[in-house]
Amino acid sequence: MVDAAVGATRSVSQALSDATAALAAAGCDTPRLDAELLLSFVLGVGRERLVIDAFAELDASQLERFAGVVARREAREPVAYIIGRKAFRRISVAVDRRVLIPRPETELLVEVALSIGRGARVADVGTGSGAVALALNEERPDLSVVGVDVSAGALEVARSNAAELGLDVEFVRADLLDGVPGPFDAVLANLPYVADGSGLPPEIELYEPPLALFGGPDGMDPVRRLLAMVDDVPLVALEVGLGEAVASLVARAGFRSVEILRDLAGHERVVVGRQ
Repeated sequence: MVDAAVGATRSVSQALSDATAALAAAGCDTPRLDAELLLSFVLGVGRERLVIDAFAELDASQLERFAGVVARREAREPVAYIIGRKAFRRISVAVDRRVLIPRPETELLVEVALSIGRGARVADVGTGSGAVALALNEERPDLSVVGVDVSAGALEVARSNAAELGLDVEFVRADLLDGVPGPFDAVLANLPYVADGSGLPPEIELYEPPLALFGGPDGMDPVRRLLAMVDDVPLVALEVGLGEAVASLVARAGFRSVEILRDLAGHERVVVGRQ
């Protein structure tokens, strides 16, 4: 725990060391990185300033704020929820507990969609914070992008992010693509894919929205339902937990070309079907 007692003083370096030790003891996977991100947030500076100003003294109010956010992280609240933002490709989006935190592996969905023709219409199903839809629109403004989610709270976050970034994405509330006007040239989806009852890390289980996590007894119910709605879509890209199993579903749905893409950790992460 960071010492925030009255009269206590700590340099930037000392505060980071104390916080790193506390977060490591709490079981956080990246305690030093977490401590740096949290102190940067408290001080309103980039992480490079923590090196430049390593011996600068933190005042009492800064120490108190830092102790508060470190305590939240010790309780395993994700850093992105604490600071309220997450970087994703070339953009940064606001996040809170109404939406999943965008993850690096989800950027594969954007990479797949970058290859489609000019002026294509794309649906991002399960848009959450809008990260995929907004990143795609930022990199390919010629595309017509629609973000879809069943959660009204998630759509509030997504629309706020679009307004902040000045990006032109339409957001629609719907259960998958039910009632969403087509046609679409591509459908991207990061649907719930965790099997019901699965154990998850505390950061996910305690804080992220269950509606966006659990996908039925085998984790694939939302995928099955979506595939029944996209038989006329030329390109489908699905973020998944079970690559081979979902690839079989995509093939049985009539997609002639099915590809499995791996993330940077080597996990089968995105299944791409083309007609």
